[in-house]
Amino acid sequence: MNRNIFQNIGILNQELLNRYGIVLPKIKSSEKLIKGKLKFKNKVVVITGSSSGIGKACAYEFAQQGAKVILAARNENKLIELENDINKKGGNALYVKTDVRKIEDCKNLIDKTIEKHGRIDILINNAGISMRANFVDLDLSVIKELIDTNFYGAVYCTKFALPYLLKQKGTVIGISSICGLTPLPGRTGYAASKHAMDGFLNTLRLENKRKGLHVLIVHPGFTSSNIRKFALNKNGKAQNETPRDEAKMMSSEKVAQIIARATLKKEKDLILTREGKLVVWLHKNFPGITDRIIMHEMAKEPNSPV
Repeated sequence: MNRNIFQNIGILNQELLNRYGIVLPKIKSSEKLIKGKLKFKNKVVVITGSSSGIGKACAYEFAQQGAKVILAARNENKLIELENDINKKGGNALYVKTDVRKIEDCKNLIDKTIEKHGRIDILINNAGISMRANFVDLDLSVIKELIDTNFYGAVYCTKFALPYLLKQKGTVIGISSICGLTPLPGRTGYAASKHAMDGFLNTLRLENKRKGLHVLIVHPGFTSSNIRKFALNKNGKAQNETPRDEAKMMSSEKVAQIIARATLKKEKDLILTREGKLVVWLHKNFPGITDRIIMHEMAKEPNSPV
């Protein structure tokens, strides 16, 4: 059954499996979702990058579960719209316009949260951007933009929130990516930022293990969102299109539901989608073969840079 996932790639076939003695692991076909309602009643949840995609879906999910959500992003109009919609539906939302690349904005986000609610129970570091270009063609400003947003944005927000999270024995969540665990050609800056996030949060977990801090790192596979439309090209401009079939991807809403359950269950690592789990497993055990699979798959994208 698992082999069917890679049949269209034309690389991982039965002959290759037999030649290298590869026995594919059994992978769950679906993720467990949260059961019941109001599982996060009166918990204070800060969500960066909450104006769209996974962040927006998390805002709705945690609000529906009774949490008081703090919405952070750069697009104030979208934040206002989201805040109003959540509150109209009986939720509790407050937006704080935030550019996570700026230390002072991250501090203000946490200060405003404490001023309003006096505590922080969960911080979801979701703000992020992607890119699509070969490094040889890439303007270096693109790498800086991705590291500043995806990595330093998480570092800054976590730094200011940590004292309050420790007080509550709360949760830090990082929305990483499968390419936080594997390479991804055409996305050097994105992969680097997600690898950095993984290293930071895994170490933060160990440093604060005895203090009761829960750290969850989420590695989504390709998820239906607008991140690819706003991905930066080699010149740092948004490509304004997606090179992949969004309809075949896991929805942001389902990702949010899975994250909510993992938070409740104090899980420390999530790798999403069956394909994502297999790629990570293959990369760990058969990196050479996995390199071929990844290159072949990414080369199939329209106007692929690889």
